[in-house]
Amino acid sequence: MASVRIREANEGDCGDILRLIRELAEYEKLSDQVKISEEALRADGFGENPFYHCVVAEIPPAHGEPQGARVVGYGLYYFIYSTWKGRNVYLEDIYVMPEYRGQGIGSKIIKKVAEVALDKGCSQFRLAVLDWNKRAMDLYKALGAQDLTEAEGWHSFRFEGDTMRELARK
Repeated sequence: MASVRIREANEGDCGDILRLIRELAEYEKLSDQVKISEEALRADGFGENPFYHCVVAEIPPAHGEPQGARVVGYGLYYFIYSTWKGRNVYLEDIYVMPEYRGQGIGSKIIKKVAEVALDKGCSQFRLAVLDWNKRAMDLYKALGAQDLTEAEGWHSFRFEGDTMRELARK
């Protein structure tokens, strides 16, 4: 297993984060939905009031390699609020490059976000996964996550684009 370091992302990581977001979207067969830019990631995550936070998984260079450490995974999260439970963390994305999977990197990212959640006084840590991604679901369950679709029957919905604009006009 390669040595991995999980650390808070910084502005200089935005290019790598965008690269990994695009890889994740391709893996999920949703590449056409990625509209974010490196500049937007920088502005939205690294200002006075960030909209998101991110950790990255970094592999040090192999002996004799000229380039520096390589970012091979990330976890992008933000804080939400439950009227029943109070403070929560929502893990929007977790991704590890295919050649680094199976080495515990995803688990380390999840554990780091759990640490952040506890440090911030959160009672819950939430995430969503596509129904065909059994490997991810198995990992989350192995780490102790509850499947709310199975347990409570929750369904996720979203409003976007023209629908949001139409709603806002009414």
